[in-house]
Amino acid sequence: MIEAKTAAPLAADDAHVAPWRLCVAPMMDWTDRHCRHFHRLLAPHARLYTEMVTSGAVLHGDRAHLLGFDASEHPVALQLGGHEPRELAACARIGSDFGYDEINLNVGCPSDRVQSGRFGACLMREPALVADGVAAMRAATRVEVTVKCRIGVDDQDDGADLLRFVELQVAAGLKTLIVHARKAWLQGLSPKENREIPPLNYARVYALKREFPQLCIVINGGITEVDAVQRHLRHVDGVMLGRAAYHDPYLLARVERALYATPLPERGDVLARLRPYVESHLRAGGALNHIGRHLLGLFLGLPGARAYRRLLSERMHQPDAGVAVLDDALAAVHAQRRAA
Repeated sequence: MIEAKTAAPLAADDAHVAPWRLCVAPMMDWTDRHCRHFHRLLAPHARLYTEMVTSGAVLHGDRAHLLGFDASEHPVALQLGGHEPRELAACARIGSDFGYDEINLNVGCPSDRVQSGRFGACLMREPALVADGVAAMRAATRVEVTVKCRIGVDDQDDGADLLRFVELQVAAGLKTLIVHARKAWLQGLSPKENREIPPLNYARVYALKREFPQLCIVINGGITEVDAVQRHLRHVDGVMLGRAAYHDPYLLARVERALYATPLPERGDVLARLRPYVESHLRAGGALNHIGRHLLGLFLGLPGARAYRRLLSERMHQPDAGVAVLDDALAAVHAQRRAA
């Protein structure tokens, strides 16, 4: 069993761990290219991740649609779902050719769909297969290959299985591991419940760093405040924010300021900087709601936030919705503030 110990200086090379100090988690149906572009405006240093893309989709689907991204998103990682080493290697090569800065293997998603496809969290029961995939991907590309996993699945014990899992990945050449600090229960809990019900165990992730000081360890799960980010960074190399960063995207700007002394942007200025991207998307035939849905939480907690969200929600789906909708939503915030 891995036991938590008193924190000590991290041993991984600073130049290696620096890119993972602040990350935004891959989130299905959320972290598409438009979301990532928006998040980049808020956090210039954050490492961004795609939604999970299955190896089959990469090999046989519309790659331009699935893998295309804007250059402003760098550094950006492609997250893959799969288990067959040769397929993963081919996908890693394709992702590298598209210009991704990292190829990440999903060993944490607990949904029925990924279980039936033999990828995601169920792979924690097959650490040797995961290690074969890591080795194959590393041989296929020069970009960093990483793994995102849970601390366990179902009835795995309190540490030995996790230790064995990580030992095999390190032996395969893994240098960076992202750990969601919850078990996944593959039977009986929905994906949403798996994000909330299994208890968080940050101490086990801290202890994992102690056991593998050469490994860059990034912690994920239930992190919602700047102070929490800073506390975690006393024990591990990086922090990955998930749903908190999506629902309250300005959290990214606050963490960015705390970690990198980047000045806090005005929320209205963020929308102004987003405007050329929105206009380009509309000219290409895209709809405003493709981008607007990611912006709903920008004013969370401030006077006028409800008016902003309501106006944007009601009008961004209209066929002729344009950038004027964003202007009007911002004006609603200002009007609310003047009235307060």
